[in-house]
Amino acid sequence: MTVTYDGLTIEWLGYATVRLEAADGTVVYLDPGRYGVLTGEWEPDTPGVTHPPSRDYRPEDGDVVCVTHAHHYDPDGIDRVASEDATVVAFEGMDLQGSRRDLPRLANLDYELRAVDDESDLVVAGVAIWTLPAYNEPNGPHTRADGSPYHPEGRGCGYLLAIDGTRVCWPGDTDVLDGHAALAVDVFLPPIGGAFTMDRTEAAALANELKPELVVPIHYNTFEALETDAEAFAAAVDDEIAVTLDS
Repeated sequence: MTVTYDGLTIEWLGYATVRLEAADGTVVYLDPGRYGVLTGEWEPDTPGVTHPPSRDYRPEDGDVVCVTHAHHYDPDGIDRVASEDATVVAFEGMDLQGSRRDLPRLANLDYELRAVDDESDLVVAGVAIWTLPAYNEPNGPHTRADGSPYHPEGRGCGYLLAIDGTRVCWPGDTDVLDGHAALAVDVFLPPIGGAFTMDRTEAAALANELKPELVVPIHYNTFEALETDAEAFAAAVDDEIAVTLDS
């Protein structure tokens, strides 16, 4: 699914992977890979759900690659999208030891690394980047049966990017948090799958507060726990806000 806003091309490639290309050719990727979405191996748990088709995707054209947290850290995905001189921007507090996957340290990647916390402010390849807190509230709506959050505070971040004058927000795997509604956003990329993040109802309410020009929901229908009604999400967003769905 590809859409253009004010010269910026936005493409949802599956799961949380988004490609952003500015009019000057600068390319930014958000959370590339996982679950076979970039290798051609992804298949839906439920036939007929709307989701970008998987493909063997290896453009190696990214100038900047942003990674929010350990669940979205896919070294193969990074290699597939990053150019030889790319910079990887990644949350420094990712819990790699707690992962069931055998993941290399960020410092072992073959790219320049900019480690960030959840209150960072930096410029990479001409792209202004601010990080945001991203977590589930303990005993909140998106927790395990014992009330523990899937994404504890301090384990990940979201990103607000200014690309050629357009402000794009990918809040990451998170609940709706205090401060989100105060952001100035042109293009909003909310997770709407629920379970581990804000759900479609919560995301639509946040979109209506943010009042961006364009909303492109992501992080849904990749597997059963993330299946949701994207059309219902779009219907809940105010009419003056454009919503683009995968179809």
